[in-house]
Amino acid sequence: MILDMKMILVIHNIRSCYNVGAILRTAEGFGVERVILSGYTPRVHDANLLPHLREKLDHEIHKTALGAEDMLDIYACDDIIVELNQLKEQGWQVVGLENNIDSDKLVRLNNKGLSERLTDRTVLVLGEEVHGIDYSLHDIIDLFVEIPMCGQKESFNVSVAAGIAMYGIMNT
Repeated sequence: MILDMKMILVIHNIRSCYNVGAILRTAEGFGVERVILSGYTPRVHDANLLPHLREKLDHEIHKTALGAEDMLDIYACDDIIVELNQLKEQGWQVVGLENNIDSDKLVRLNNKGLSERLTDRTVLVLGEEVHGIDYSLHDIIDLFVEIPMCGQKESFNVSVAAGIAMYGIMNT
């Protein structure tokens, strides 16, 4: 187990407000340091939206976040590539949650050697519900983790997968 692991969570290009809210609730429960919303992910308390649209999005996110959206350090990022590179320069390791990719950087979450490949400062990147992490981010990512599947489905819902990954990474 990596003691005192610090984690930043990147929610990139996730469409569903309900998934965003559920991920925020889980992130708060695991003590995530900061959450970065990027791409077309719905923003919570987005001052750039008309008030009625902001209220609608906040309401939908709140349905599953249940207040966690107000307990976390959350900010929106316009250029996630620049942001991830800056975090790497500050000593953060960038880990992508992905499945079914062909990469020598891919490690199963239950792999015994995972703990040796992780650092105590991890940025966990979550990607789009169907297509995963945008390929433009793959070169920036230091390591990909994959959740082993036993059933016939090829993936979990992104909010469920986020919880499994946060727990698995923090408890390796």
